[in-house]
Amino acid sequence: MGIEETKIANMQHRAHRAGWLRAAVLGANDGLVSTSALMVGVASALINTHDLAPVITAGIAGIAAGAMSMAAGEFVSVAAQTDVEVADTKMELAQLAHDPDGELEELTQIYIERGLSHDLARQTAQALTDHDALGAHLREELGHHETSKARPGQAAVASAVSFVLGALIPFIGILIPIQEKVYSIVGVTILGLFLTGFLSAKAAGCGLFRPTLRVVIGGSIAMAVTSIVGLIFGAATL
Repeated sequence: MGIEETKIANMQHRAHRAGWLRAAVLGANDGLVSTSALMVGVASALINTHDLAPVITAGIAGIAAGAMSMAAGEFVSVAAQTDVEVADTKMELAQLAHDPDGELEELTQIYIERGLSHDLARQTAQALTDHDALGAHLREELGHHETSKARPGQAAVASAVSFVLGALIPFIGILIPIQEKVYSIVGVTILGLFLTGFLSAKAAGCGLFRPTLRVVIGGSIAMAVTSIVGLIFGAATL
């Protein structure tokens, strides 16, 4: 077996990562961007005083508020998706009990539309119905799969933890011994954005350049906007 054949043989699908990966990437990126943007905005407002206490306080407050907000938001939104899945399951159970022949024909038509002959589609539908009628309809009719099943607790924890990890990165800029902390925070944050984009792209198994560039550009725009706001506010209050 050649090198390319070995690579292909070792490839693995990553659909099972979709739920927690989305929450983790969103949390890390939001933690990094929102915390750094907050700190840059405050630092820009105080650029003539070089007072770090308000910058650090703003960053810590941003971490606490953001992590709780991300966890609660993910839990509520994903729980709503779970409610939809439960309602769909109950409805499908009722339909199977009320009209099993009609549900079998519905499943048959689905396979016909996918390219099977009528006889083969009916045989396939009958075999799947005999094995697990509810599971077959949830998958084929409604698109519910185990890999994409909503898990509110998992999403909330992944989002909150990744938010905190991402939010800690801008604090490294505070430790760099330069006078204008705005520049060190921005520099460290951009490196963190590169790392976040790179790791998320690797975890998803897609190309590295476009996802990484997307993360870096989005985060940089957020920091630029808050920096301008901070400068305007700082100038207005002096």
